[in-house]
Amino acid sequence: MTKEFEKRLSQLQSSYHQLITQPNKKQETSNGVFDRYQYPVLTAAHTPVFWRYDLNPKTNPHLMERFGINAVFNAGAIKWNNKYLLVARVEGLDRKSFFAVAESANGIDNFTFWDYPIDLPQTEEPDTNVYDMRLTKHEDGWIYGLFCTERRDPEAPAHNQSMAVAACGIARTKDMVNWERLPDLITSSPQQRNVVLHPELVDGEYALYTRPQDGFISAGTGGGIGFGLARTMENAVIDHETIIDNKNYHTVYEVKNGQGPAPIKTGQGWLHLAHGVRNTAAGLRYVLYMFMTDLNDLTKVLYKPGGYFLAPEGEERIGDVSNVVFSNGWIKDDDGTVYVYYASSDTRMHVAVSTVDKLLDYVMNTPEDGLRSSLSVSTLYQIIDNNKNFLHAGDDEVIQAS
Repeated sequence: MTKEFEKRLSQLQSSYHQLITQPNKKQETSNGVFDRYQYPVLTAAHTPVFWRYDLNPKTNPHLMERFGINAVFNAGAIKWNNKYLLVARVEGLDRKSFFAVAESANGIDNFTFWDYPIDLPQTEEPDTNVYDMRLTKHEDGWIYGLFCTERRDPEAPAHNQSMAVAACGIARTKDMVNWERLPDLITSSPQQRNVVLHPELVDGEYALYTRPQDGFISAGTGGGIGFGLARTMENAVIDHETIIDNKNYHTVYEVKNGQGPAPIKTGQGWLHLAHGVRNTAAGLRYVLYMFMTDLNDLTKVLYKPGGYFLAPEGEERIGDVSNVVFSNGWIKDDDGTVYVYYASSDTRMHVAVSTVDKLLDYVMNTPEDGLRSSLSVSTLYQIIDNNKNFLHAGDDEVIQAS
């Protein structure tokens, strides 16, 4: 080992150690619903040095990067053995994604990848690419990971190397290390990219949130968050999908929308986090929004605040696919704290922290979208009038007290 090699290796390891031990800081201001944090919780640089570099000076005398990582994003999340785990989508320079587990003791910083990525078993038809795993700790005792498996469209002409078919892959585990691969979900929809397993059985069947889609990118005549039942997960088949939250003209989810992570159960209903997509002159814009469904009728939406819950800000707007936030993982602690893990611009992972009480207040008391500008003005007039009346009443109380 040369001195130059030893010095470069020391620099790489020191930089990596400094990054993964850096404390995260809550941003000074917030909207009262959640708190953002100053630093991303996972980036490409968080991947271990011994993934990216051959550390043997005989086979890599210049200590070159041999396996480059382009991005770390779109992570599923679970609390496991008192650790906060993110199952991240890790994308190499070759554009192939795979899953890897990173853990933290507090959920907001010091996330460290496990030594090995997930060794995901293959089906008879191998995946070309896999990504965006949603984790569900199900009442049947398994932890399920539902993800998108992408393969080239068999009907694509030879000159077109971008036509793809997206399906829902299914794997399950009981220790987050050893995974069993099950057959892909079967539905009547041509494409499925955002499928999430509900944590409880419904009349003895497995409940799933889907997103029927005509094409790989375009929702076409499909779209909206669907709901369906499967008798088993070993050979999961959904015969009928009911749209419970549809696309809507001139909203933040007018192009397409999809379920984020599995919903959180509360005493008032199921809290849902979803992504909405609209078109702009600069391309598609992805944001997050929320709604609540009935505890017993999962297809019944009780509350749905207007507009977005969280959108990209500042540096979050810059990346491989700019102006995007996406979430497929959140964790509810026993004390009611909720950690929302979201990716920005298909590049890095962040965390926003709230509570069940705050999210319920937000979902149940934030005005819904009136779908017309004049109704937005009417809502604003009502808020202003209520505030003026409240402030005026407060002035009267001060006068009487004096």
